[in-house]
Amino acid sequence: MTTTFETQRTALADVVAIPVTPFAEDGRLDQDTHRALLRRLLDGGVRTLTPNGNTGEFYALTPRERQLVTEWTIDEAGDRAVILVGVGHDVPTAIASARHAREQGAQMVMVHQPVHPYVSQSGWVDYHRAIAEAVPELGVVPYIRNAQLHGVRLAELADACPNVIGVKYAVPDAARFAAFARDAGLDRFVWVAGLAEPYAPSYFSAGATGFTSGLVNVAPSVSLNMIEALRSGDFPGAMKVWEQIRRFEELRAANGSANNVTVVKEALASLGLCRREVRPPSRHLPEDERAEVAAIAAGWSM
Repeated sequence: MTTTFETQRTALADVVAIPVTPFAEDGRLDQDTHRALLRRLLDGGVRTLTPNGNTGEFYALTPRERQLVTEWTIDEAGDRAVILVGVGHDVPTAIASARHAREQGAQMVMVHQPVHPYVSQSGWVDYHRAIAEAVPELGVVPYIRNAQLHGVRLAELADACPNVIGVKYAVPDAARFAAFARDAGLDRFVWVAGLAEPYAPSYFSAGATGFTSGLVNVAPSVSLNMIEALRSGDFPGAMKVWEQIRRFEELRAANGSANNVTVVKEALASLGLCRREVRPPSRHLPEDERAEVAAIAAGWSM
């Protein structure tokens, strides 16, 4: 029987939350806080979780830590959410992570953009094909940040691997996204706006039906308000949410997104939900920006 992956496709057409990874005072993973933050997301109405995403500091975690984050997330979510586990690095490591996710009960994996100075178009296909073929039971979602990649390459990958069902597209160019999606097959994949709420309205207008979010860690209702507006075609309503989150996202995006995770953790710390610690190469915010982030978070919590 052919797998249709309908549950997974539905889960991608939503707010795809990227949970933070909280650290204890001694620098180790803080399991209790991690689970509490996951429960807060689930209780807030979030139904799709991506452990080991970039907001979770994927590249700063050890292989064992990434396994623990996967295990804790799947255990805590139970049947309340669909789990999309981030995998990457070299091919054997990515395959091992994908198989671990499958063994733990995840339904999908998101393949991080290959980190390599030399990425050929056909090599990109080979990389993702090796991972997708290793876990044919799981839905596979490439995370595309490469503006040079052609849409026909994604179609080539999916021809070989029917479990490639969605795309997290994170090139900051709505026109390029529209062209890429149509070259790859607009109706063939679930298109997720991978640059979160700031780009969601423009990407939805070009065919996206879901968006990723780090902000959702802080204010689940804000992210859910945006997707409800976008689903109903209420773009003015979605832009009201956009205006509400604009400054927060500007702080995250400043200096090449240097403080992308830092701002989210600072907001959570200001609400007493987790410590502000991030791992290098991220670092803490200066005092003046801490106060601004706290003020924004306080307004949302009201």
